[in-house]
Amino acid sequence: MRHVSLAVLLAPLLAACGGGLKLTMVQSAAQRPSNVAVFFSVDTSSGDPVPGLQATDFRIYEDDGLVSVNESRQTIVNPEVAAEHFTLLLVDMSGSVTESGQVPLIVQAAQSFTSALEQHQKVAVYAFDGSEEIHPIVPFSRARGGAAAGVGALGSFRPQDPSTNLHGAIVQGIAVLDEALAESEIPLHFATLVVFTDGTDHAARVSYDDMLAALDEVSYDVFAIGVGNELDESMLARIGHSGYRRVEDTSGVQQAFTEIGQRIVGYTQRFYLLSYCSPARAGTHEVTIEAVTPDATGSITYQFDATGFEPNCDPANVPRLELPTQHQRRPTRARGRAGVRVQGRATVGVGAGAGAGAGAGAGAGAGAGAGAGAGADTNPEDGAQ
Repeated sequence: MRHVSLAVLLAPLLAACGGGLKLTMVQSAAQRPSNVAVFFSVDTSSGDPVPGLQATDFRIYEDDGLVSVNESRQTIVNPEVAAEHFTLLLVDMSGSVTESGQVPLIVQAAQSFTSALEQHQKVAVYAFDGSEEIHPIVPFSRARGGAAAGVGALGSFRPQDPSTNLHGAIVQGIAVLDEALAESEIPLHFATLVVFTDGTDHAARVSYDDMLAALDEVSYDVFAIGVGNELDESMLARIGHSGYRRVEDTSGVQQAFTEIGQRIVGYTQRFYLLSYCSPARAGTHEVTIEAVTPDATGSITYQFDATGFEPNCDPANVPRLELPTQHQRRPTRARGRAGVRVQGRATVGVGAGAGAGAGAGAGAGAGAGAGAGAGADTNPEDGAQ
């Protein structure tokens, strides 16, 4: 089992839902003097992400008693200190694409896609043709803004082999994501693979079964965008198991990229790192965190040990989150219209004092429109073709 994407870690994590919101615990931690931090995600009961909540949208209860906001100084810390998100875009640049005259439209769609995503995560763009290896257009970088600018290089790309090595490109794309995740210094990793193609595999360098085996091993979210009549619907659905769009011509590519991009951003912004100062000074306590919006509520419950707690807490000093190291795949949950899976994987802990973004709303407004159904009318698992 490999690293995962835009999703949430399961066992031994806790989840509870009620009143329309589902909160899923990733991990919690406590440390002296009296710091408590909780890392979790918020979704609707139908599975759509809920981005943009503020610290005041959460109520904290210890042993059924409401903890004063003034006393707890509860704040949303930038969740990027605990999680890093990677998206790899594979673009078909075989001869049928480069000779179609539609490359400018594809480049424009890819630029808009990467520009939206790299505000919240790391984005890389690779091209594939009939060659054995995929071609790096924009590798993963810590500098934001570089991916959208670099995508323009697709406009001058000329295939080394005009055939289509789709199966091999997907296998190699998975390897590129694995390498990026392995090199990340952030404790929790999420990844997404997005494949754009206008045709089926003709190069036969990698078999269809071997490609499927590689996809079955990963727990990434994988999306697919297909253009034209050559594509077999079942094959496109098998590749884009998290959601896919099939469009008749390149005029629909921009909308397909936009919808899938909104979905990915929404799932990035569903995570919250809530930090607060506990009034407890000893003993084990049961904590309930309740999310409250005008239309729905939901909660999670867990316990922490307050032995040795004392005053002078600063909620910006986030306790170290010791995240499980084993790979986990959670069962498919109730799906939204895009049929996006929820899965997760973590490695080591977040260092104390990592709360540099204290007080900032987690992606406030950044995921607006994230409920748009990427592949809404074409996901086989939703039964709507």
